[in-house]
Amino acid sequence: MTRNHGDERLAARLGELLGPRHPVAAVAVVSPQGTALACRGANLDADFEIGSIAKGVTGLLYAEALARGEVGAHTSLGELLPLGDAPAARVTLESLSTHRSGLPSLPRSARPWRRTIALWRHGTNPYGEDLGQLLVQARGVPLGRPRPRYSNLGFELLGHALARAAGTTYAQLLHRRIAAPLELDHFYTPATADQLRPGALTGRSRRGEPRQPWTGEALGPAGGIRASITTMARLTAALLDGTAPGVAALDPVASFGTGAHIGAAWITIQRKDRSITWHNGGTGGFRSWLGLDRGAGTGVVILSATAAAVDRHGFTLLAEHDGNDS
Repeated sequence: MTRNHGDERLAARLGELLGPRHPVAAVAVVSPQGTALACRGANLDADFEIGSIAKGVTGLLYAEALARGEVGAHTSLGELLPLGDAPAARVTLESLSTHRSGLPSLPRSARPWRRTIALWRHGTNPYGEDLGQLLVQARGVPLGRPRPRYSNLGFELLGHALARAAGTTYAQLLHRRIAAPLELDHFYTPATADQLRPGALTGRSRRGEPRQPWTGEALGPAGGIRASITTMARLTAALLDGTAPGVAALDPVASFGTGAHIGAAWITIQRKDRSITWHNGGTGGFRSWLGLDRGAGTGVVILSATAAAVDRHGFTLLAEHDGNDS
């Protein structure tokens, strides 16, 4: 297989940052001077699982739906999804978008601990539900206090509610409003493993053990998107220049932990007098990070096919680019 490494200097820096722990990885640096791409162990068009960066994408779709007038901030899940009189039906889309809905990370009926053990032991996909199964789970979930609490379930429901408001599926909404307008060729959410593209990579644990792909219709809006580094670079450029649909999702609207603020999924923090907007992702065999310095017009994406964190490396690389690169 041909290996297209892209920018040689950036490829060398990627190797320095990640070391041997991440044998298959890719990076993009977007700045006012242009875009640099590099990849090790795969082609530039190979697709990775981007994990919870999918929540940031769903945040874009939420902001776009608001702008189109399809939903309002106080539209409830029950107005869009068949949840009956379940407590989750009362949850507003706005509270979901900022992780303040009171929903847990996952419903107890999904048996998250059992699934986690199966992942650790056998590399099994802990997700895989279709939309109908997700709704059954959601109907049995009690609501907690509406405080900042990261919720995978919340973003799954948010994405599918937005799709219902637009009269389509989440996969089609993603294509019509993000992938097609921005010409993102390798950007999709597979419901089953047989929907993976030929360039789909196999993720591995920290010890190098192969992991099943994280597919599932329900999972898509919260963590089921796959993308290549070329695609992620185009998305990053569109976020920086304001041409991405729903770009208002980046703007912080509420506090989210010590010193952090949140927009529609996107986190904003201050690091050495720079305002950084970011999201990360992790699945059974992949890690990802996307960070933006909107003031400087710079962004960095790191994708790895190994389940070891890349956040620190992403922040480091973004700090090395201030928008005045020569």
